[in-house]
Amino acid sequence: MPSNESVSLSDRSTVFHSWSAQGALAPLAIASGLGSRVWDFDGKEYLDFSSQLVNVNIGHQHPKVVAAIQEQAALLTTVAPAHANATRAEAARLILDRAPEVFEKVFFTNGGADANENAIRMARLYTGRDKVISHYRSYHGNTGAAIVATGDWRRMPNEYARGHVHVFGPYLYRSEFWASTPEEESARALRHLERVIQSEGPDTVAAILIETIPGTAGILVPPPGYLKGVRELADRYGIVLILDEVMAGFARTGQWFAFDAFDVVPDLITFAKGVNSGYVPVGGVLISGPIAHHFDERVFPGGLTYSGHPLAAASIVATLHAMADEGVVENARTIGESVIGPTLARLASTHEVIGEVRGTGVFWAVELVADRASREPLDAATMGRLKSSLLSAGLLPFIAENRIHIVPPAVITPAEADHGLALLDEALSVLR
Repeated sequence: MPSNESVSLSDRSTVFHSWSAQGALAPLAIASGLGSRVWDFDGKEYLDFSSQLVNVNIGHQHPKVVAAIQEQAALLTTVAPAHANATRAEAARLILDRAPEVFEKVFFTNGGADANENAIRMARLYTGRDKVISHYRSYHGNTGAAIVATGDWRRMPNEYARGHVHVFGPYLYRSEFWASTPEEESARALRHLERVIQSEGPDTVAAILIETIPGTAGILVPPPGYLKGVRELADRYGIVLILDEVMAGFARTGQWFAFDAFDVVPDLITFAKGVNSGYVPVGGVLISGPIAHHFDERVFPGGLTYSGHPLAAASIVATLHAMADEGVVENARTIGESVIGPTLARLASTHEVIGEVRGTGVFWAVELVADRASREPLDAATMGRLKSSLLSAGLLPFIAENRIHIVPPAVITPAEADHGLALLDEALSVLR
């Protein structure tokens, strides 16, 4: 029978891990899971407040999704994307049903990175322009253009793609614009964006690519008017607006799409993660009518062997039906409004180490600081001790820089959410 030690040793000796120095790794061994919980090979159980990589929205081992994958495997395991496939078509239809009416087609990819890659390609071909503007505080994936569109440190060793320009998006807690209100932050960030467009030359800019709510960068819920203002700038200068919903989509924010809560409709939507909770690798691009029809007589120079893979498509169909039938989107919204939001606000009032709390649905960040007045981020060593404390208590956290992201599955119950937040409260109480 495998043990944590044997599995971890085997993993470290054979697997090359992403974003890591390999020699210091000590990966947590996960044996299985169910709903909002996972357990290791030695039987220790964890409440998953990470959703792995913020993707297991429907929870672990949902029986309807597992059964759909098994049934599809018995029918047809794979098919070339050039052929028509009923399961793929149904998956596309269900996704389009949840999007604004302007969207007509879905291009399936293997995940979120190549969804953004192909959305950028579509925008460039549609506009005949080259440049892509994105935020410094962002993550769009680890393929050629997607990683250069990314704003964080992971871009810098990988800058091989052309035509990328970055701007600062709104982040009032650490404002780049000397703003003191959300309205000021929004207006000044929009002015900054417009000046960059003008300075780069509007007729050179193909797309603005932004996460509707930046996720890994800190769950930065946009202030009032920002996304609407970006839409207006895109229209004014003939630029394609791509909203990256890879992390924020499909119940994460308590909406089908995060932009449903804002007065905006993009031209292209990228998705992955929550559309099937990562049970089988998949992503895609939702394409609005004008862009889709641009390729009616023109060849789209892109494709993937596993585009719309039948097993992935079956998992999407089952996931979207289960989410609708079981009220998963509504549950995420209710948990955020009635449990996570109020409890984190209470914790912020009692723990000096909490600088700010922000979020929606099951998509929250707790920003930890060494000093509230200076807003100096909590150091890496202290964050490491906090992570170890939470793991020891049976809570699997998502930690990024000086933040704890509260991102449990969208199926989490109020009792489970209360329990996880109580463990966080306890860990913060003994932190310093």
